[in-house]
Amino acid sequence: MMLATRAGNAFYKTMQLYKRMRVTKSWLQVNTNEGILRRPWQIRRLTGIQQCRRFATKCDDSAVVKGVVVGVYTKEGDREPKLTSSGEKFDDRAQGKISELVRETNMKGDLGKGLVFMNVDPEFSAVAVVGLGQEGAGFNDLEMIDEGMENARVAAGVGARALQLQGVTDVFVDSMEYPEQAAEGSALAIWRYNSNRRKQDRTHIPKLELYDSPDVDAWTRGLFKAESQNLARRLSDAPANQMTPTIFAQSTVDALCPCGVSVDIRSMDWIEENHLNSFLMVAKGSCEPPVVLEINYCGTAPEDKPILLLGKGLTYNSGGLCLRPKNCMQIYRGCMAGAAVCVATIRAAAALSLPLNISAVLPLCENMPSGMAVKPGDVVTLLNGKTLGIKDVSKAGVVVMADPLIYAQANFKPRLVVDIATLGKGVCCGLGGSAAGIFSNSNFVFKQFEKAGGLTGDRLWRLPLWNYFKRLISPNITYDLSNRGRGPASSCIAAAVLHELVPCVDWAHIDIRNVGMLTRYAPLPYLLRDRMTGRPTRTIIQFLYQMACPDNK
Repeated sequence: MMLATRAGNAFYKTMQLYKRMRVTKSWLQVNTNEGILRRPWQIRRLTGIQQCRRFATKCDDSAVVKGVVVGVYTKEGDREPKLTSSGEKFDDRAQGKISELVRETNMKGDLGKGLVFMNVDPEFSAVAVVGLGQEGAGFNDLEMIDEGMENARVAAGVGARALQLQGVTDVFVDSMEYPEQAAEGSALAIWRYNSNRRKQDRTHIPKLELYDSPDVDAWTRGLFKAESQNLARRLSDAPANQMTPTIFAQSTVDALCPCGVSVDIRSMDWIEENHLNSFLMVAKGSCEPPVVLEINYCGTAPEDKPILLLGKGLTYNSGGLCLRPKNCMQIYRGCMAGAAVCVATIRAAAALSLPLNISAVLPLCENMPSGMAVKPGDVVTLLNGKTLGIKDVSKAGVVVMADPLIYAQANFKPRLVVDIATLGKGVCCGLGGSAAGIFSNSNFVFKQFEKAGGLTGDRLWRLPLWNYFKRLISPNITYDLSNRGRGPASSCIAAAVLHELVPCVDWAHIDIRNVGMLTRYAPLPYLLRDRMTGRPTRTIIQFLYQMACPDNK
């Protein structure tokens, strides 16, 4: 009797499951917002910005699963959404199935929104159709961005990530009329920092290919730029115990020396001999030995003056004796994002063979509390003879950069200085994650950066470098400059301190405290929430290209 009851229950459950599925032969029933569709092709909603799944579907390492990303422009008036030129060719290849599915699913072509269609083509098992927004979009003067280029990045990134999460191993990407930007968006979107996960739990990073476009050179340039930003993301996102000053130096050698870039590693003895005392004031609080990297890329005549990059390299900033709150302390492993961006930029410059000379100085150390740590109120004499009072040890960025900045100008005699650092919270409050803050004593340099940011989609916004802020850092009764100054304008005050150390050369200071570390709110669709961003690597690469090739538009 009991066996008969169990058999009856099993049969009843099977029948109920069969009624719910209602699958006949190869036809698959799919629920959508518009109702119920019965098609022989599987459809998956493409969520765009949402990131719910943490790893892709596991597949055989030897199996090749191909997928393709195509773009569709938004519906305008009575006109139906329009596929890109490559999308139309793929639609012809699929005997009109793509355009038919676009109509039946009522896709509107909204930017970054789309669908993944399965088993439409015998070669490509998955097809991601993603909205590109308005056709013919160009430069928006109000937004200060080229919307056509940015739309290509967003659509390509969203589509490539969706196929990645479906277990696709080879992703072919529609150029969307902007092959370089499509390469950037897709390569940035599929990248993951997987080093500390078990192999079976790691997200598979698929291979990227350009679909149906002859402009392979532009596609390759985009991949170079994106991979450089991914290098900055990897360096910044690594835990502090896995990215000490020494490990960072070795990672820099591994990344740059194969590209023909020279890297000199300066140890404690050299630092003491060259009297980089402000740097040592912070570095001595940690057991990790400090390191200064000197990097040189020679793309033109050796006698030509270089562009100097200076990156803040605090591989961990606990705040020293002015300890930071415990809830956010883990994010300060990213205080070396400025140095990471410099390394990534020079790698891209070498890969692109830019015709200019670039030098970089990267002071690397930790800011830790100990019996040897710098104390609030300490004063250090800089290489230019000025004294710097350290009122707040947690604001150690300008202290670490002060003497290396003076040394680099005297040693390399650059035509332009660009320093990149995570310094003040002011840019976080004022700009959020929209743009990095830039301070410059040259209108020409700022205009070039503004143009570069508009083309790369990683914008910079100019903040004031007025005498008002210089009065907030000096004078003082006992020393010349203060690392904290007076008042709440932390980013402007930090820039004013650095400006005092740049006597006469063209100079730009980029504060990436808001964009170079974790992105918590409204991240770019082709980047990840709560991960290090590597921004603004591509903007600085574009800036260097404009400086090297001013006649090219």
